[in-house]
Amino acid sequence: MNSAKKALIIGASRGLGLGLVKTLLSDGWLVTATVRNPQGAETLKALGPVRVEKLDMDDQQAVIALSQQLKGETFDLLFVNAGVKGPANQSPGGATLAEVGQLFFTNAVAPINLAQRFVGQIREGSGVLAFMSSVLGSVTMPDAPELALYKASKAALNSMTNSFVSQLDGQSLTVLSLHPGWVKTDMGGEDAQIDVETSTRGLIDQVNAFAGKGGHHFVNYRGETIPW
Repeated sequence: MNSAKKALIIGASRGLGLGLVKTLLSDGWLVTATVRNPQGAETLKALGPVRVEKLDMDDQQAVIALSQQLKGETFDLLFVNAGVKGPANQSPGGATLAEVGQLFFTNAVAPINLAQRFVGQIREGSGVLAFMSSVLGSVTMPDAPELALYKASKAALNSMTNSFVSQLDGQSLTVLSLHPGWVKTDMGGEDAQIDVETSTRGLIDQVNAFAGKGGHHFVNYRGETIPW
């Protein structure tokens, strides 16, 4: 068991995060997963031997506490999955300052803040840092104007990730901005094209395929490159 790869999944109580944990466990990984409320994580704990830690990614003190809790551990994969859809009305005049601020902080700022805190614990050479992005974050592909603010927050995440990667000081790290596909989750809805298992299987396949390659890549769950 000591040779098993180790993953840290941020935001794993349901949907894609939960699916990522399930896929990794089935592949023999050792998984640490974060949730906002560990008492409500029965579904996650039922998947198998997963270590569950409490984290609200928006809370800086909680991020610091988690980094202290996991100090000294090395991970082959850090996957920042947590994110929100944002306000129901995503027109520029339909959302409040608080709603827009919360959306951008949670989807673009908090993931990078966390990555900066944990980047030194990602395995040198073969480790992967993955962010759950979206094809909607591509500014060259006009789509879904009804999700204008969500789209902008994912474009901001991609931009923040680029800035973060440019500041890595000589660390040979592979960074992935991943589009999971249109998935049947609470966010994706029942009309979505694929189920969680198909998406997460593909996402972990990309983690394995890109491990050790270095650089920053914007790809979907099938490994297809997405234009920025």
